[in-house]
Amino acid sequence: MAMLIIGNHVSPYARKGFVALDHKGGDGELVLNDSTVIAEYVDERWPAPPLMPRGAADRARARWMEEYADSRLGDLIIWRLFYQKTIVPYVWKREPDHALIAQVTTRDLPEALDWIEARAPADGFLFDHVCTADFTYACFFRNASLAGFEIDAARWPRTAGWLERVRAVPAFAGTMKFEAAIVGVRSPDRPGALRAAGAKVAEQSYGGREPHRSIMLGDGP
Repeated sequence: MAMLIIGNHVSPYARKGFVALDHKGGDGELVLNDSTVIAEYVDERWPAPPLMPRGAADRARARWMEEYADSRLGDLIIWRLFYQKTIVPYVWKREPDHALIAQVTTRDLPEALDWIEARAPADGFLFDHVCTADFTYACFFRNASLAGFEIDAARWPRTAGWLERVRAVPAFAGTMKFEAAIVGVRSPDRPGALRAAGAKVAEQSYGGREPHRSIMLGDGP
């Protein structure tokens, strides 16, 4: 039975699950929530190639790096930047909060990138092979790119080089054609667009035809 991920390739959380599965080449049969839980299940269910480093200390560090991305970058990139730049004007048909966007792009994200730069690898990946933590940062900064924010390679060279290497990993690179197929496409038309691009899409859609109010922000129509 194939694993069903409810989401699409624009969501950094769903993308993490897609990348983990493709990197492993596995299927699944459990009902799970949370991208980290899904990635850890995939790693334990199909041990090779590993998605976590080998030693206990490195595994703890990997979990913390991933948590920082899921929590801090999720707040900055998804709920403050991507939401304001894409969802508010194109879905809710409202003027975005330009002051919030400016704060995120000129202060908050640069501060986060300073933190990341101090921990980014000069070559290779965070550990001795590509891990879920690496993929997680690439997922979030891909959404930043979709919202018009690019990492300044002159200011944060280690981070920029590291994420470029992660994006080149086949499992991650393979998501780009599916992202391109659905960006700007209405929700009801996305399953067909994904199928046309070669994605495996469930016959039953769990998404509605109309957008719903955000449970994270209490914002919506």
